[in-house]
Amino acid sequence: MKILVINSGSSSLKYQLIDMDDESVKAKGLVERIGIEGTHFKHSVLGTDKGIEFTRNMKNHSEAISAVLEALTDKDNGAITSLDEIGACGHRVLHGGETFKESALVTPETLAEIEALVPLGPLHQKANIAGIRACQEVMPGKPNVAVFDTAFHQTMPPKAYLYGVPYEYYKTLKVRRYGFHGTSHRFIAGEAPKYIGKPADACKLIICHLGNGSSLSAVVNGKVVDTSMGLTPLEGLLMGSRSGDVDPAVLEYIMDNTGMDIHEMLNTLNKKSGFAGLSVSSDMRDVKAAAAAGDELAKETIAVWTYRVQKYIGAYNVAVGGADAIVFTAGIGENDTQAAEDVISGLAFLGVKIDPAKNVRGNAGVISTDDSTIKVLRLATNEELPIARDTLAIVNAL
Repeated sequence: MKILVINSGSSSLKYQLIDMDDESVKAKGLVERIGIEGTHFKHSVLGTDKGIEFTRNMKNHSEAISAVLEALTDKDNGAITSLDEIGACGHRVLHGGETFKESALVTPETLAEIEALVPLGPLHQKANIAGIRACQEVMPGKPNVAVFDTAFHQTMPPKAYLYGVPYEYYKTLKVRRYGFHGTSHRFIAGEAPKYIGKPADACKLIICHLGNGSSLSAVVNGKVVDTSMGLTPLEGLLMGSRSGDVDPAVLEYIMDNTGMDIHEMLNTLNKKSGFAGLSVSSDMRDVKAAAAAGDELAKETIAVWTYRVQKYIGAYNVAVGGADAIVFTAGIGENDTQAAEDVISGLAFLGVKIDPAKNVRGNAGVISTDDSTIKVLRLATNEELPIARDTLAIVNAL
């Protein structure tokens, strides 16, 4: 069966067509600026030079999905001959709240429950729903499955997810830590044990998903016991444009002295902070280039980021009771060898060391020295494959 995996953003749509017979990606693409002047579409067929790229205004996600399906079945540049080859669609959905602890078939009832969770993630949740509705409209009768970014973290105990605010807000509003990047953490939690010689249900892992958006998880025997993101993806590490952890009183202080309202303040914390707020860009590569050119604030920004990652790793080593492995993944984690070296160098007291000969870009697996007390791994994540796997399992059970 071939599964179409959809990741809908507020003005974007990423997709992959995965053949579940061998879990190979047949085609993938990206639609950007949906509903904005100059919508850009790019489609490629893996293992070939076939592809489609154009700019054409698309006013909504339904038009974007239609363009995706046209590209997939294009006579000259497609990956399939008919939409009948697509068995189902799997959708990344930001927030499952406490309602969804695992993936779910989209029915009128489950879609209503997903819509009820919009207040927990207004921008992304609405976009995810738009992607589901677009597939229902363009491919009526085709099964759709929702895979939730928060679900993998639902094994956290109350001591990890409760905030120190009046308990009534948890009871009435479900204010708590949820965590995100769930499909990435889940994929890595399944892959890492292969490199450390232990079964997944006997491993203690610290997973570092480090990219423009970053999060860590503490995983014991395949289950999350803590994670760095919170009610929203804003909490935790310093990120590309997100502030990460900040004293809540800072918001009031800034607002009182600038005239910002709460919506402007949250926009600043989400889109104008992190690397972008402290340095030259939201992209770590630009920050590092500036640092190399002598920009002192760029150097300090890297130091702030590195220190926060180290602090979370130290805390999560306690949370798991002594880690078997620290795993780096995602854009920075997979590609920035110096970042891994800088982070681990501050953890030498734990007996963990990087092997320079192994710490090479593109080298997946163990990058620590043979005598390290905690193994350090670099692994490529795959956020789409768990979505496809869940979709296949749910459809096959129908």
